[in-house]
Amino acid sequence: MGSGSDWMFDFFGSVMPVFFIVVIGIILLSAGKGILQWSQNNRQPLLAVDSKIVSKRTEVKHTQQTDDAMSSRTRTTYYLTFEVESGDRMEFAVNGEEFGMCAEGDEGLLRFQGTRYYGFVRHPRAHLHVVRGYEHPK
Repeated sequence: MGSGSDWMFDFFGSVMPVFFIVVIGIILLSAGKGILQWSQNNRQPLLAVDSKIVSKRTEVKHTQQTDDAMSSRTRTTYYLTFEVESGDRMEFAVNGEEFGMCAEGDEGLLRFQGTRYYGFVRHPRAHLHVVRGYEHPK
């Protein structure tokens, strides 16, 4: 074990601290981004606006555990896209139950603050009944 193995200690002695600093920097950057978004949301007013659901989508992430071939995890995130009266569109992550209760074309009152979603209350639709060929509102 002469001086031939010294290069390995020099490599780890110079590369590992840099790698450690980069990893810590990424973690701090991610945390800072989350805190900044939280702060920006807190400064926004809580809004309730008329809107229409124009799109629904899901994002499925599947992860396989490296140490156990039989173990895996699947996570589904649900999104609704709303269009407000001005024509602007906003997408929010919602829970699965709310996603299932909403349909594209539903109109109602959207409540949000910045990028935080607080809820959507559908406006009741006028139901039409056909009697002898004529449509009568219920």
